Amino acid sequence: MSFVEFLAQSPTSYHACAEVVRLLDGFAVQRETEPFSVAAGGHVVQRDGALIAYYLPEKTTSDLRFHIVAAHMDSPGFKLKPHPQHSCAGWKQAGMEVYGGPLLNSWLDREFGLAGRVVLRSGERRLVATGPLLRIPQLAPHLDRSVNDNLHLNPQTQLMPVYALDGEGTDLMEAVAAAAGCTPGQIRGHDLFAAITQPPAFFGADQQFLAAGRLDDLSSVYPAAIGLAGAVPQPGVIPVLACFDHEEVGSETRSGAGGTFLPEILTRILTGLGLGEDEAYQVRARSQVVSADAGHSIHPNYTQMYDPDEQPLMGSGPMLKVNAKQRYSTDAAGQAIWEAVCEQADVPCQTFVSNNSVSCGTTIGPILAAGLGIPTVDIGLPILSMHSAREMCAVRDPDYLARAFKVFFDTADL
Repeated sequence: MSFVEFLAQSPTSYHACAEVVRLLDGFAVQRETEPFSVAAGGHVVQRDGALIAYYLPEKTTSDLRFHIVAAHMDSPGFKLKPHPQHSCAGWKQAGMEVYGGPLLNSWLDREFGLAGRVVLRSGERRLVATGPLLRIPQLAPHLDRSVNDNLHLNPQTQLMPVYALDGEGTDLMEAVAAAAGCTPGQIRGHDLFAAITQPPAFFGADQQFLAAGRLDDLSSVYPAAIGLAGAVPQPGVIPVLACFDHEEVGSETRSGAGGTFLPEILTRILTGLGLGEDEAYQVRARSQVVSADAGHSIHPNYTQMYDPDEQPLMGSGPMLKVNAKQRYSTDAAGQAIWEAVCEQADVPCQTFVSNNSVSCGTTIGPILAAGLGIPTVDIGLPILSMHSAREMCAVRDPDYLARAFKVFFDTADL
């Protein structure tokens, strides 16, 4: 499966989980409600819109350690309200909540569908993705002469999409049910998000760029899955891929990086291998986490917003993220490890440091470092239009990152 195919099939975190499982063909599905298997080989555990995959070697050694790559599956946008039907001025509209911090204007005048999961009265959970259903039409400049000077969008009143005229067309939940292969009456609950239906596209003078939704953070998830699928782990290393949900809204959920998902899985692995509590702490102390999340390429129209000396450029490989206030978890030891990984993988490496006058984002890296006590380094691919409905990256960068992740998963002596 190519990166473009993966993006096209992953409109939500739930779909992305299913696609990662497909990429990790041969990994045994482990259910949390069942005893943990410690058989050699690949295993994968899914919790809602999050997933943890790991590979147990045939033999373990006394200096056992985890090599963990952590990323997130969710992206900013809109989530459908429980009772979304709304009518106004002869229009049918869909009630939606803003999810995370999207670039709101990027969703205007763009057709999109709904995707996610529905829970049926029987308890069955089904993935669903519709075709184009919705659009948020922008007010014409004739009616607002200030629109090009100061666009301000009220998320409650001005971002409600239309999908039909009153008295005409299929009801919204009828369309969802048809896509899910059920009736509206069978649906008891849903987690449905706005999903761009325009396919990913290559562009540029030599087709060197890729435009798509959800590059933040599927541009980390896909390379990590490819790296794990192709890894040949050493006896002392347990490679782990942890893909979380809800990063864009704070991570403090049962499937987020601030929850118990990863600590529980690591504990159950070590318990299954027969290690005691003190031995488990020793394993953690020897382990390493790479927090992978898309970052900012230098923007030619806004160079003043970047540090004058640290200006990563898309197409030039992954970047190390550094922040003195620990918005990123990288320290000197982590930098040395990541640069060694890139050198061994023959992958170029860049550095991102934010401008002191500009606020800095953050990642799941500090959350994991604090919660696990495992040394953590923050990295990511440089992209532009972050948090837009349609972001862009360089075509060659995901391959760079996959090669680096394979070395990280493979190598015992980092």
